[in-house]
Amino acid sequence: MSAGIHIKNKKAGHEFFLLQEFTAGIQLTGTEIKSIREGKASIADAYCTFSGDELFVRAMHIAEYTYGTHNNHEPKRDRKLLLTKRELKKLKTKVNERGFTIVPVVLFINEEGLAKLTIALARGKHAYDKRDTLKQKDIKREIERHSKD
Repeated sequence: MSAGIHIKNKKAGHEFFLLQEFTAGIQLTGTEIKSIREGKASIADAYCTFSGDELFVRAMHIAEYTYGTHNNHEPKRDRKLLLTKRELKKLKTKVNERGFTIVPVVLFINEEGLAKLTIALARGKHAYDKRDTLKQKDIKREIERHSKD
């Protein structure tokens, strides 16, 4: 199996404080999993919402499978996330509080060949928080650069 697929949402760490992470399964069709195994997916603009008691990931782009026929999937359809009832209840109560959202962080293929999505309970950053994060990254990079010399 190609367990080397790790599609990251780089914007998530810059735009949000990631407070707690969960690993969820995704309900996919046959051509969707084949496209993910080819690495043709993007979670950059994706977000998670509740519909009733179920959690869905929206705006996640999975390119159409090149060898798919008329049974090919729609690239940006809503996909159901598979979590335990306890996790869903916990997430729903937190999202109903002001300022919390659920953001996809990493899409990967596990050892069994199943697609999994790491989602995070997040709180949005202000502009000054983003600047502070960039400063900390630059300082860390400079320290690493000087320690190698």
